[in-house]
Amino acid sequence: MLSIGKLGRAVGVKVPTIRYYEQIGLLPPPERTAGNQRLYGEKTLERLGFIRHARDLGFPLDAIREFLRLADDPDRSCAAADEIARRQLAAVNDRIARLSSLRDELQRMVAQCAHGTIADCRVIEVLGDHAHCAADHEPG
Repeated sequence: MLSIGKLGRAVGVKVPTIRYYEQIGLLPPPERTAGNQRLYGEKTLERLGFIRHARDLGFPLDAIREFLRLADDPDRSCAAADEIARRQLAAVNDRIARLSSLRDELQRMVAQCAHGTIADCRVIEVLGDHAHCAADHEPG
């Protein structure tokens, strides 16, 4: 059995995050010692590792909650898990496209810089008027 601190260190998650995951139901309530100290077993360690890895891949908490429900029913088809992963992949691809657009715009701004005064600064001009941008990169 692990204390909350040892559990956090084992998975690389901070103690307040573990408490939060308990509060929102991603982790089951822990066992308690006579002194009311939280104690965690191997299953919670594995579950927290799963949550941490899913968060590292950018999955939102609702998707992780659904993954955990699916994992609790091992004989079920994995079609639902595949669909959750497809949605996350689409979201990542959208973010990559936006970041690529932002990179291109920043490169264009810097390349057009004449290294003169602020009054003639292309970077300040573009930041002041979105119409000067080559592409739409506003948050969607």
